[in-house]
Amino acid sequence: MDRTRIAVLVPCYNEAATVAKVVGDFARHLPGADIVVLDNNSRDGTAAAARAAGARVLEVPLQGKGNVVRRGFADIDADIYVLVDGDDTYEAAAAPRLVQRLLDDGLDMVVGARRDQQKAAYRPGHRLGNVLLTRCAGMLFGNSFDDMLSGYRVFSRRYVRSFAAHARGFEIETELAVHALQLRMPVAEMDTAYGVRPHGSESKLSTWRDGWRILGTIAKLFKSERPLLFFSIGCIASMLLSVVLAMPLLVTYLETGLVPRFPTAVLCAALALMGLLLLACGLILDTVTRGRIEAKHMAYLAVPAPVRAGGDRQ
Repeated sequence: MDRTRIAVLVPCYNEAATVAKVVGDFARHLPGADIVVLDNNSRDGTAAAARAAGARVLEVPLQGKGNVVRRGFADIDADIYVLVDGDDTYEAAAAPRLVQRLLDDGLDMVVGARRDQQKAAYRPGHRLGNVLLTRCAGMLFGNSFDDMLSGYRVFSRRYVRSFAAHARGFEIETELAVHALQLRMPVAEMDTAYGVRPHGSESKLSTWRDGWRILGTIAKLFKSERPLLFFSIGCIASMLLSVVLAMPLLVTYLETGLVPRFPTAVLCAALALMGLLLLACGLILDTVTRGRIEAKHMAYLAVPAPVRAGGDRQ
């Protein structure tokens, strides 16, 4: 790793109680790394504490972790990117192992899967929500992660340069996972210790609000990344409802030659037409999505692969 430029990106919002320790720990375990604290309108002196600890500080005025990560990926140039929250809950000592795994195996992303050492570190509601959301995303995009929402990750340069972020808040982790799955990138997970926030540090997460936002992000990504399946579900539902409503009318027509409930017949026709329109939308958008994925893949391939141990590329 001596010749590899490593950047440690630390998104922070009011983390003055912990940011200095996070900066010091990562500076010790990744000597020579460029440690950048991405300060997101903190009002408690986070930026000053980070500078005093020896980090570079990049001010990001647009509120939300997604905006912070987008800015960091755009403005920081490196070969390897380490993304970690500034709350001192992630294991800095694991960073060299995560980076080395990415380099040795030629990976594009390594996720630090959280393994809490204390029950208070990972609240049961958050744990359950993480499992449900991870499985939901896995059914739609493929099962490659056990901890999709971890805030501790290592990325290759080619991953970062091909990633177009849309999320504004904590749903950014979902986008990061789906991007890797969509381009079928080589990824891995490694267990890392997960601790409790120290006294004076408060979580910015809201279990229900952020859970719904992440679920909404999964639905949006389902529509935008797999439009044919998304709109086909609507097509099938419309067609089935049309057939169910039309069957009694058809039976009556065959028996009497009359259509007594004409408004229902109009509704059945409208539902059938809507189903066909949904299918057409899915087919058209599927073609557009394939072109967009190919453009992302070209941007991905334009950047050299991670360097393996011994200097060989993937």
